[in-house]
Amino acid sequence: MSRTQKSLFARDTAWQRFKLRYFGAKPWSGPGGLDAARDAPVIPDASFFLPGGKAAVLLIHGLTGTPTEMRFLGKSLSSAGFSVYGCQLAGHCGSEEDLLHTSWPDWYASVEAAFADLKSKHDIVFVAGLSMGAVLAMHLAANHPGEIQGLGLLSTTLRYDGWAIPRLSFLLPLFLHTPLGLRYRFVENYPYGIKDDRLRQRVVLNMTSGNSAEAGNLGMTGHSLRQLLALVEVVKAEMPAVTTPAFIAHASNDDVASRWNADYVAAHLGGPKEMMLLDDSYHMITVDKQRNEVGRALADFFARDLDPAALAGAGASASRRGS
Repeated sequence: MSRTQKSLFARDTAWQRFKLRYFGAKPWSGPGGLDAARDAPVIPDASFFLPGGKAAVLLIHGLTGTPTEMRFLGKSLSSAGFSVYGCQLAGHCGSEEDLLHTSWPDWYASVEAAFADLKSKHDIVFVAGLSMGAVLAMHLAANHPGEIQGLGLLSTTLRYDGWAIPRLSFLLPLFLHTPLGLRYRFVENYPYGIKDDRLRQRVVLNMTSGNSAEAGNLGMTGHSLRQLLALVEVVKAEMPAVTTPAFIAHASNDDVASRWNADYVAAHLGGPKEMMLLDDSYHMITVDKQRNEVGRALADFFARDLDPAALAGAGASASRRGS
């Protein structure tokens, strides 16, 4: 662990170290139910659009994440000549309670709406997602066969099994279906999906200060985890029917979701696949040390069979130089 930044949670006693290793930090601090009388939240809009050519890319962030985590990737794709839209999922960029009032069909509805908007303006649309965003991207492709030109599946998370995840996480699917499971709260701990020390410090500062529009939420409730697992089961069944060409990128040493996740996707998708393994990043590959490599590789994959006229002039030239 870096000397400049330690875990946010105490590990001075044997019990504290045991709890972090096997259960995670603050496991019972999550809200237990919904407040029906609660006023509708005012959540800031962190979505973004970067203009480019006729070909467009829809970017989907992860669970408890924010469109900001896709902005570096969006700039790389925009520089290559693509128009880019980073959508915001329902309930995200607010508080944990805001997220608690949504379920996976709500998150997917946000993706559907963003895709429909892009499709109404662009004949050629690609879709890329990070973590749970990759799972939502596959679900979108399953529901729109032949309408998506290509997929970018980045740090796909079908199960939380990375080296920084509590050891008893394999019991999570069963536990989340108990009454106590709704009160479970998974709080991210070191290294928070980021290998770059300086960037990690900035992200953690934003998370702990409540700036969820920039860095996402620090914690994730049992309800949200249960919704993710339900979505994963749906998408696993759909994978063989998804024939859209897919670019799969994953960190070999992912702290949140092991390489098993990428290998599973590669083995079960029904279309052509290309895989990129990263050796100097953790889970958040769109912002971590190799973010530029990911951006260039994804832009090249998307542009490979495109008519250069579909890309903005300067970007098309840059894409040809980089290929």
